[in-house]
Amino acid sequence: MSDSRLILTAEVTGLGSSGDIVEVKGGYARNYLLPRGLAIQATKGAEKQIAALRRARASREAHTLEDAKALAGSLSKLTVTLPAKAGQGGRLFGRITTADVVAAVSAAGGPDLDRRRVELPNSIKSTGTHTVTVRVHPEVTTEVTLEVVAS
Repeated sequence: MSDSRLILTAEVTGLGSSGDIVEVKGGYARNYLLPRGLAIQATKGAEKQIAALRRARASREAHTLEDAKALAGSLSKLTVTLPAKAGQGGRLFGRITTADVVAAVSAAGGPDLDRRRVELPNSIKSTGTHTVTVRVHPEVTTEVTLEVVAS
């Protein structure tokens, strides 16, 4: 199977962001990236469109970088309490997901986050205090303190 040269149309975790040219395995391109609209084939015409995407992204990121730093500051001060069903010894029935974290941040008065930008440490399966990383911007990350309590 040969490698495919693609242009990303959206941010893909671990691969790149919109407008990046990437080389991926043929199956990954054919079965995941292309059907979901996350990438297009890299052609000469498409590469011209990349230049326009990059210019637009650069101007947009200049404005959003300042906003992201302010948002990261407010998130780092926030302590989020997340009730979950737990058994004896504080062991959870199930685990905490990124969607649970996003809902808890919103309930605590924080901003609406994209669950794909929340990075959990391994998996949270017990009550107590945990630290969750949030990628607010490609250049800005912050940590949120998550207090998991038995409900």
